[in-house]
Amino acid sequence: MAQKITKRENDYSQWYLDVVREAQLAEHSPVRGCMVIRPTGMALWENMQRGLDQMFKDTGHENAYFPLFIPKSFLSKEAQHVEGFAKECAVITHSRLKSVDGGVEVDPDSKLEEELIVRPTSETIIWDTYRSWIQSYRDLPILVNQWANVVRWEMRTRLFLRTMEFLWQEGHTAHATKEEAVAETKQMLEVYRTFAEDYMAMPVITGVKTESERFAGAEDTYCIEALMQDGKALQAGTSHFLGQNFAKAFDVKFQDKDGEHKLVWATSWGVSTRLIGGLIMTHSDDQGLVLPPKLAPTQVVIVPIYRKDEERAEVLEYGDAIYNELKALGIRVKLDDRDNFKPGFKFAEHEARGIPLRIAIGPRDVKNGNVELARRDTLNKNIVPREGIAQHIDELLVTIQNDLFTAAKNRREEMTSEVETYDEFKQVLEAKGGFIYAHWDGTPETEEQIKNETKATVRCIPLTEGTPGKCMVTGKPSQQKVLFAKAY
Repeated sequence: MAQKITKRENDYSQWYLDVVREAQLAEHSPVRGCMVIRPTGMALWENMQRGLDQMFKDTGHENAYFPLFIPKSFLSKEAQHVEGFAKECAVITHSRLKSVDGGVEVDPDSKLEEELIVRPTSETIIWDTYRSWIQSYRDLPILVNQWANVVRWEMRTRLFLRTMEFLWQEGHTAHATKEEAVAETKQMLEVYRTFAEDYMAMPVITGVKTESERFAGAEDTYCIEALMQDGKALQAGTSHFLGQNFAKAFDVKFQDKDGEHKLVWATSWGVSTRLIGGLIMTHSDDQGLVLPPKLAPTQVVIVPIYRKDEERAEVLEYGDAIYNELKALGIRVKLDDRDNFKPGFKFAEHEARGIPLRIAIGPRDVKNGNVELARRDTLNKNIVPREGIAQHIDELLVTIQNDLFTAAKNRREEMTSEVETYDEFKQVLEAKGGFIYAHWDGTPETEEQIKNETKATVRCIPLTEGTPGKCMVTGKPSQQKVLFAKAY
């Protein structure tokens, strides 16, 4: 029996966990900090994967795969990188177990000569590999992506948003010039923005991270920032200009057209299953999950309703015909003909799982040539003609996708403020939360002061040009207002 979903206004954190549970997206695993992604959650990730993977290939990238294990010495080669990840690494020290008294223990004789790190990110092992792939300018650019899992030792976890192991993609590219690498970094940021807005219906702000928030080993980190319904920000994707830091660390050089040997320029970029958390918190409501049609594993569910056995055949035949028409248009449709569940239970289950459209069919609908059509995003129900239903639904799915984006964007605008003084900043943050644009003097000291006193961070320095002013804290000159928020 389904459990009740906590109202957002009562306990947002519990609401989130309830939605994940009732939608059967994921659950906690026996390994603390890790999750089991259930089939519905995996289908959602696969749809994200397919959309992004095609966008990567359309921009010239190819998929590869690199080892899960990284020699410890590799992480020591780039100082900023190892410092950034040292406290999050899982370390393998032995290669086998041995049986002892009906159980097992680590065999002390199997200690590794060099410990292995379970992949927290792959820059080091990939750049060690690139050294053998790159000799000449003819070998560049290398445009590679991998779909993989990573481990970052994190014990304060929340399903999808922060787990010790998670799924992601990581792009790693190599270029002959700085200009090419910077262009690649910005191009992939735009890919992420397009995916977030066009597929996820989740509006985002693009910008550059401050030095303290930058990826370990990067010269610049670009990001997309989304605003959740509770007024907190979510970093939804990052694209890093790595400069020549990893080329220096792993001695990756190429011979240019003039015969001169030069260091290669690098980028990396990635998004993870955290996007599923962002999707949940952008659109879902107190009834459960709400999914945009482009990503929903099932876009339409057909629920036949009958009381008598003699009604069953005609109702199912009617539903089958609609199912086949929708399937022919490429719509992901399911006919829920389970006899052991009542229609009310099915309705509640499909609502909790976020299926964008529900068609209900009874004997009267068959007789009158109608269907009952229910939108998950608005919970509106309408009786519509059976004739032309497939085309109507195809168009309606596009409308739902657009409406979800518009609703999310309007909510973000309502929850976005601009302030001039630090007192005003604190008042707005306390009373309203959300995104706050304010001047900042660009120093890590002021950034740290604001973070310590308010728990708000600089989410990004927007790519759009702003007006110069004075820092809200110190009164020192500021080039433009930056984006602040409390964040996940």
